[in-house]
Amino acid sequence: MSVKYRLIIMNFLQFAVWGAYLTSMGSYLVSVNQASHIGMFYAIQGIVSMFMPALIGIVADRWVPAQKMYSFCHLVGGLFMLAAGYYGYTAGSGVEFPLLFTLYAFSVAFYMPTLALSNSVAYSILEKAGLDTIKAFPPIRIFGTIGFICAMLFVDITGYQFTYAQFFTSGALGLLLAVYAFSAIPNIPVTSHKGEKKSLAESLGLDAFKLFKSRKMALFFIFSMLLGVSLQITNGFANPFITSFKAMPEFANSFGANHANALISLSQISETLCILLIPFFLKKFGIKQVMLIAMVAWVLRFGLFGAGDPGPNVWMFILSMIVYGVAFDFFNISGSLFVDKETTPAIRSSAQGMFMLMTNGVGATVGTLGAQAVVNHFTYSKEYEGAFYTVGEWSTVWYIFAAYALVVAILFALVFKYKHQPEKETKK
Repeated sequence: MSVKYRLIIMNFLQFAVWGAYLTSMGSYLVSVNQASHIGMFYAIQGIVSMFMPALIGIVADRWVPAQKMYSFCHLVGGLFMLAAGYYGYTAGSGVEFPLLFTLYAFSVAFYMPTLALSNSVAYSILEKAGLDTIKAFPPIRIFGTIGFICAMLFVDITGYQFTYAQFFTSGALGLLLAVYAFSAIPNIPVTSHKGEKKSLAESLGLDAFKLFKSRKMALFFIFSMLLGVSLQITNGFANPFITSFKAMPEFANSFGANHANALISLSQISETLCILLIPFFLKKFGIKQVMLIAMVAWVLRFGLFGAGDPGPNVWMFILSMIVYGVAFDFFNISGSLFVDKETTPAIRSSAQGMFMLMTNGVGATVGTLGAQAVVNHFTYSKEYEGAFYTVGEWSTVWYIFAAYALVVAILFALVFKYKHQPEKETKK
């Protein structure tokens, strides 16, 4: 089997592990009366992302071949996820937050580093095969999103999105990937560091903080953090919100209320397609305008949730899913490209780590915890026909999130100064 096909399978499984629970876990937590803790389950992803990828990366870089470290992380993460599923199975409706959260947190702590490891493994293998990573990797990476979508649809069709079985699905996929990576992915020799001395700060990528000396980069990272607040909100609360319509007789039998994950999967399809638009938009409008487009898309993403329903106004939900691709890709990928063009090779990797820290680390953590506080204030748990749902003033919740995104967009437009240079935006 060629290295391309091996990496396609690896990427498919990599994101299928995540897709099995990321968008549906909130509904399971609601069903076991743990709705008030949804924010913590999503915030822990950001918390562990602040240090685990760096620590695991150092080990993979210096002592253990990357593909073996990658396999080990999936093995441990998969086992903890299976343990979380088993606890959910044995506890039934009597699930207690501390134990379920602990098992889940350990699983996530070993999964999040694999996101970076999967990229480094793929780049190393493609380069060793004499292939151009810029051309060869994107078509491979798309299969990761396809894997995510397939896992989402699987847990939707089986009804697992409302039960602990989604953890079993994720854990089983993790163990499968661990075995596959260990047996089918080519060896990546540990890099020699003889004669090279790095400080702990350099090894952890903390030297990127020097970029804050530049006003332009400091503002960019600050706004990246502010926009990163929005990243995990719909992952955590969109499914419980859409599913809550089952507690309303007029919407109880609607497709959307019963198949929230299938509806949300349109977001990932949009994300896949919007990646193709980025080169054109960057060349035409520049990073500032592209980032503003992403911010406005977040306003629409939240606002359409507030105005829609799974009945006559389901088109608003569908439109919200479509604009998600613009909101996510135009921010994450364009922001990463901006960091790449604005930093020197000596600090580029650390700068990318800083971008991830500010967005998926600090921003996403603050965002999910803040969102939980808003949701707790405006909604409450209601038992309807033997099941729990989170109901209340959901429209107000989504409009608050939309207003926040709008304020960030206005401030970014006024404060961030950047002159578009087409030749620089598209220069490789």
